[in-house]
Amino acid sequence: MLRTRIPVLTVLLGALLLAGCGVLPSLPDRPRKAVYQGESFSAEETFSRLFDASLDDTCEAARRALLSQGYVISKAGGGLVQGAKSFQPEGEVHVEISFHVVCVGDGPKQQVATAYVSAQQDRYALKKNPQAASLGVSALGSISVPLSSTQDSLVKVASETIPAGEFYDRFFTLMQRMLRESAPDR
Repeated sequence: MLRTRIPVLTVLLGALLLAGCGVLPSLPDRPRKAVYQGESFSAEETFSRLFDASLDDTCEAARRALLSQGYVISKAGGGLVQGAKSFQPEGEVHVEISFHVVCVGDGPKQQVATAYVSAQQDRYALKKNPQAASLGVSALGSISVPLSSTQDSLVKVASETIPAGEFYDRFFTLMQRMLRESAPDR
């Protein structure tokens, strides 16, 4: 009789230990720094560049720069250019980069313009939703049987503004080249 009680007691003690682990208070997380606290608003991290061209020419250079890299332009005009490009870096991962360019005339006669650029990267993952069918069998009740078809959908899993740096420097360099190429010979 003692031999049958020992395994039962061991199982009960194990169950109590596991239950106790769920009841214990978790350690407090370290206080996290709010996202906006990371904003430096420094002159070194700029999303803008001054161009020696009119507002219209500057925005046209931005549009051409995006087009030359395979971006699909969704809006162009009125000092605004928007475009997007899709990537599939892995089998079930989809990434989209969206550009937003705002051109503002500067100077007394608006002979120069500043291009303000921001790019956002959205990351999507493939979510598979298998479809199931229920069959009613009077003796057994209801049985769910998975079908071979699935309903797949892309779900946004991350979104971030691409930080200022080399990415924008390359874009501004390409814009400058587009301005030089489209400028009339002087």
